[in-house]
Amino acid sequence: MEEEIRLMKGNEAIAHAAIRYGADGYFGYPITPQSEVLETLAELRPWETTGMVVLQAESEVSAINMVYGGAATGKAVMTSSSSPGVSLKQEGVSYLAASELPALIVNVMRGGPGLGTIQPSQADYFQATKGGGHGDYHLIVLAPATVQEMADFVGLGFDLAFKYRNPTLILADGIVGQMMEKVVLPPQRPRRTEDEIRLQCPWAACGRLDRNHRNVVTSLELDSAKMEVNNHRFQATYRRIEENEVRFQEYYTEDADYLIVAFGSVARICLKAIEDARAAGVKIGLLRPITLWPFPYKEIERLSNQVKGILTVELNAGQMVEDVRLGANGKVPVHHFGRMGGIVPNPGEITDALTSHFSVNI
Repeated sequence: MEEEIRLMKGNEAIAHAAIRYGADGYFGYPITPQSEVLETLAELRPWETTGMVVLQAESEVSAINMVYGGAATGKAVMTSSSSPGVSLKQEGVSYLAASELPALIVNVMRGGPGLGTIQPSQADYFQATKGGGHGDYHLIVLAPATVQEMADFVGLGFDLAFKYRNPTLILADGIVGQMMEKVVLPPQRPRRTEDEIRLQCPWAACGRLDRNHRNVVTSLELDSAKMEVNNHRFQATYRRIEENEVRFQEYYTEDADYLIVAFGSVARICLKAIEDARAAGVKIGLLRPITLWPFPYKEIERLSNQVKGILTVELNAGQMVEDVRLGANGKVPVHHFGRMGGIVPNPGEITDALTSHFSVNI
């Protein structure tokens, strides 16, 4: 398949991009609002074309453990779910991180807590960026704002996961998963051969060139001293990721007097609010974190030296705002505006929040 332009949902773009990346396997379970990922893969039947395995597991717990098994052999494997389903996967995600296994996980967020609503949310920010499961670990977290990024971040997510031997999470809100936009799909990449996997992944269970021997892949270490050594190695990896993989976009920040920080689809709504504010003579800028972990703390600090105040806009009760406050380091006031329960703010609500917090006339 060559590069192709299509109109599709964000969830559908994930499925198409996974096939075109040359992914070896997908293991998932349906849950709104991400079910189209599995449904699209089932419709496209990649096992007949690229050899990609697609399996609907009996549960989210089964799916993440199938990912663990596939990743342990050096395969490019992935899963997707939505908020309650990702909660069920957390033990397996921790095992992946502790075993230093590359994998791609997709969370198309819905409102919570509990079963909540099937409407969009960004309330899994803490779960994604602070670990979610047990132990001291991090996931690389990518936050798409467009259907194009849903497709692009599949390849980027796999590449980062293999580069650092660490799981990558695509954290998308339900709006991005369900909306339709034009997307440029990448050309088809061939799946790696078994010999290529052995050469690229010598750590994998089948990574040794001598096929009569196998590496042991496990997250278990009963010797506390050795487990501390493992943890120091994990933390060194995280420091390298923080140094090299921070991604973000800036809009109208050169002359901004105030700053909005928002991610995902909400950042797009904020851009309209910023245009309205600038039309009224109020200079607002936007910082959109693309990597939620590692978070762009240095960029927040730099902009804090310029602006008079910062507003975070989120579909939650205030989660990313904590990281923004850490980055601002008390230099300027940082406020939060959010909607919950699946309610999405309009640009007027955002300009009203700017007016309320910063006493500007918009």
